[in-house]
Amino acid sequence: MSGIISLVLVQARRDRLVLPAWILGISFLEFAVAGAVATEFAGDADRTAIIRVAAASPAFLFIRGLPDGTGIGELVFFQGYTFTAVLAGLMSTFLVIRHTRADEELGRAELVGAAPIAREASLTATLILGAAVNLVLALCVAAGFAAAGLGSFGASMAGAAVGAVGVFFVAVAAAVAQVMPSGRAANGAAAGLVGAAYFLRGIGDAFGTPNADLTRVTSGWVSLLSPIGWGQRSRPFSAADPAPLLLLTAAATVLAVAVLGIRKGRDLGASLLVEPAGRARAGTGGDSFLGLAWRQQWPTLIGWCLFAALLGGIAGGLGPVISDVMGDNDSLRELIRRLVPGSRAEIIDVFTTALLGMAGVLAAATGIQAVLRLRMEETEGRAELLLSAPRSRARWLSANLLLAAASAVVVAIVAGTAATVGLTLSGTVNDPPGLLVAAALAHVPAAILFIAATAVLFAAVPRLCIPFGWGLLAGGLILGQYGELLGLPAWLQDVSPFRHSAAMPVEPFDLVPALAMSVIALAGAAAAAYLFRRRDLTP
Repeated sequence: MSGIISLVLVQARRDRLVLPAWILGISFLEFAVAGAVATEFAGDADRTAIIRVAAASPAFLFIRGLPDGTGIGELVFFQGYTFTAVLAGLMSTFLVIRHTRADEELGRAELVGAAPIAREASLTATLILGAAVNLVLALCVAAGFAAAGLGSFGASMAGAAVGAVGVFFVAVAAAVAQVMPSGRAANGAAAGLVGAAYFLRGIGDAFGTPNADLTRVTSGWVSLLSPIGWGQRSRPFSAADPAPLLLLTAAATVLAVAVLGIRKGRDLGASLLVEPAGRARAGTGGDSFLGLAWRQQWPTLIGWCLFAALLGGIAGGLGPVISDVMGDNDSLRELIRRLVPGSRAEIIDVFTTALLGMAGVLAAATGIQAVLRLRMEETEGRAELLLSAPRSRARWLSANLLLAAASAVVVAIVAGTAATVGLTLSGTVNDPPGLLVAAALAHVPAAILFIAATAVLFAAVPRLCIPFGWGLLAGGLILGQYGELLGLPAWLQDVSPFRHSAAMPVEPFDLVPALAMSVIALAGAAAAAYLFRRRDLTP
């Protein structure tokens, strides 16, 4: 047991900067949302109005979650829980993969295994660390809610809901680490499962049933397939029920025990899925940087495209539901037109616009992951071998940036095409052909700006580029989603590239911001190439 505790301390020391940043960032976000809601919606009439709009709109339900009353605590939980739960899931999956599959891939696990400890000791330490980190996160989130003036019991239950989701994904990531053959594949698969949990929760909520006065929505059965949906059912500020959280914790415990059994019988470095051996000779284009980048990135690109297709297809699947909700509700139509003045906005357009905005986030994430692959090549020593050939660093970087930008475009096209097909099949689309594809592509300039910023980080501060790269995306998303709610100044909100993307089809395309972001992205790519040429390769 002393060996396991020592491993827990070693792993915690390795993450002494990353984990506090995650915990404090998530906790501060919830504190800020709680304070903003208490300020912006102090009156019961204001809270009732926004809750009724949300309850009547599948777009709000899909993105934010379930309204559960008109109190301040209920509104805070509705506004912030789902995004916070996703962040807790990502924190947990990255933590577990970093200390399991990635350590096996890099040889660290072999050094640890040389000590006189059990084969599964390192995984046990990681599971303990993951549970402890999520316990601290739950306490910090609860403290943030309590500091914002919410009731202590409801704040504790809300923190426990976030922590329970994180604990569940600790066990899920541990299982993924046994299945996938590489750290990169395991990270992608585990993060994909977090995204799938968000989507399943969103579908169940969008198909939910509102009560008569539109102040509470009961989710559909699909949300039962999502741990985020189970956490949401705890209803901390209205009718607190710890049973869903206990169920999540029990499921995580059972899964963790099963994973420990698998690890005990698995050889170090082996996996349940075997990575196929490559061909003896490269195919067409394999002797170029661009061809090499494509060979490394295409499996990941397919995964992102599947998510984009799912996101676009949801618009078609929910089209009839939205039409039924709309009905002859003239007051809701008028409210939508006031929210988006001067536009042709119908509720179906608002919903589609919201989904395509999320597709823009997926496009940015696709490109960021492609750029961060360069750092993995560098730390694992392959970049040094590759660049020992008479070819320039700038060409290597440029080829990968080109593929990253192209990947973002492909993801956007897939999302727009899937939305078009889905809405056409449901019979609820009257837009000109290609409009939704163009609407998805309108978010690409913002995506490539994130790609260029990540490239600059890789060239300037390579050891920090991975957390900072994803942190930029999270920051841009928070500013775009919560900037107005938090009462942030307009100039700070405008820092997020997502704020400058045209929200088609609700509003017309604006060429000037798109060109400006594209020019800035090109300048950033040039700066990254210059900085990369001037620095040494670092482990």
